[in-house]
Order: sequence, then C-alpha cells, then structure tokens
Amino acid sequence: MSDTYRSILKLRAVRHFTDEPVSDEDLSALLEAARWTGSSKNLQRWSFIVVDDPAQKDRLCEAGDFMTPVRRAPLAICLVQEPEGYDFDIGRLAQNIMLAADAIGLASCPVTLHRDDVAREVLALSGDRRCRYAIAIGHPDTTPRPSGMSGRKPIDELVHRNTHGG
Repeated sequence: MSDTYRSILKLRAVRHFTDEPVSDEDLSALLEAARWTGSSKNLQRWSFIVVDDPAQKDRLCEAGDFMTPVRRAPLAICLVQEPEGYDFDIGRLAQNIMLAADAIGLASCPVTLHRDDVAREVLALSGDRRCRYAIAIGHPDTTPRPSGMSGRKPIDELVHRNTHGG
C-alpha cells in the first residue's frame, strides 16, 4: 500500500488548532499544491483569498453557520469560483489543499459559506465570482477530545453495480 493511499485514508477534518501561525513557506506550499490541482479542460476557473486578519476572519464567519474552525485557525483559504467555473473543480481543489496541508504537518477543515451575499461583500467579489467554500488551516491542537464520530458506513451500504437499486 502506497504512502499516498495511506494519507488519503487517514485524512480527517481538524477543528482545533494551536495559536502558532502558519509560516509563509507552508502557505506558499499549500497555494502551489492548489494551483496544480486538475480542473475541467484545464481552465482553472478559480482563485484564492487568504484570510488571516482576525477582524476579517470574524467578518467571514458571518457568511457561514458552522465557522468555529475558521475562528480557531490562524488562517482560512477561500476558494473563489470564477465565472463559468465548476463546483466539482472547487471540490477537487479543497481536497488537494487538505491533503497538502496534512503532508506538511498542518491540519485543515472545510467550511461552507451559506450566505452568498455576505461572502460576496466581505471578500469584495466582483462580477459572477462566487465563494461558497473555505478551508481553515493551522497547526493541529492534539489535546484529546471526544469526537462523537462513528467511523464509516460499511462498503456494501455505499456501493451499487450498474444501477442504484431494483
């Protein structure tokens, strides 16, 4: 089993971070990994907004409902869907950022910005640009906490062949 495969299986969203800032070197590495994410027809219809100012993070949190990870993290990377961009590409982008963060010893948590109008205003988005998702990034706080998570559904509940049922 390859290291890449093991990394994919162990990747988890982390919601607690230390106060240690993310270095410029680590941020550059994450943004480079994001830049190299594959996209439909290689159009790369996305851009990124790094939000690390505490006051701006607080404003950004008004755009979503479950924003505690952003409040706790030193920064968030907002994934801007450029005009005619695809949701699927933004999902690929999010996963690559999270895998890259894990690979360099950082933790991450994806969040949804539920209120498009607030995100548009806070991030000063123009035209048909949209930001629906962001990734909280920081150094993991490894203090043990009960997770309440129960693992994964059995594979036979998830996989179907040729049709979904019937």
